[in-house]
Amino acid sequence: MSAYSDSIIVPYDFTEKADFAVKHAAIMAKNMNAEVILLHIVKKEDQSSEAEGKLEEIAAKHTSNLGVNVRHVTREGTIFKTINEVVEEMKSVCVVMGTHGMKGMQKITGSWALKVIVGCHVPYLIVQKEPEYHEVADILFPVDYKLETKEKLKWVSMLSYISKIKVSLLGQQGNGPMYDTPTKANMNFCKKYLAEREIEYEVVWLDQKGSFYELSLKYAKEHNSDIVMITTTRDIAFHDYILGAYEQHVIANEYGIPVFVVNPRSEVKLAYQNF
Repeated sequence: MSAYSDSIIVPYDFTEKADFAVKHAAIMAKNMNAEVILLHIVKKEDQSSEAEGKLEEIAAKHTSNLGVNVRHVTREGTIFKTINEVVEEMKSVCVVMGTHGMKGMQKITGSWALKVIVGCHVPYLIVQKEPEYHEVADILFPVDYKLETKEKLKWVSMLSYISKIKVSLLGQQGNGPMYDTPTKANMNFCKKYLAEREIEYEVVWLDQKGSFYELSLKYAKEHNSDIVMITTTRDIAFHDYILGAYEQHVIANEYGIPVFVVNPRSEVKLAYQNF
């Protein structure tokens, strides 16, 4: 029996981006027979009552318009801790969060979205605009040389369980044996994993030089991928935020492509156990 409930958390701050996130979450929720929970975070408890009335109206509107059950909760705290605390409390399967990209001081200190994501045991879907798909069908799955890239596969299985998907396994060659050899090994592992589960896939090798993830985003845009799936850097540190971890540029990508972000945690227990 799964320890997870059928719920999706949407951090909600009354912005247009948050409403975009609700629409993305609703698409997933319909296929999962799940509910969407709007999470509003306040700095002080006495701010809760003012927000509750607005949230009640918004949740009712989305329930009516989107055809899924949408409810709301308000918590005192900060986005950096409270979202993941509520994920634990609600036993939610994932978080869908809108982002405004990297602006102002975030260009120096790193993406706030990435700081929120790191450390959570469930994935985040980061979105910037309204969904351009009716269900998640085409997934771009970059395959690099890192061991943790394999950890995305269990979440591919989760998505395949709720809708019919096609996975594009995208790799890059020409970086030397130190990188090419483990990349090929990871690609072979991914192919075997998907084939065993009868998940449709294709293999694409890039021969262009340059940033693998910049090329991946360009490929996703040109081929109309619904989402790009990445993992965060294992044990990401403060200096990564300052120097600019690749993840923060991917999740705030210029194309506005939704990004499904998985934290590499070997002890993750999946929402669905029959993968």
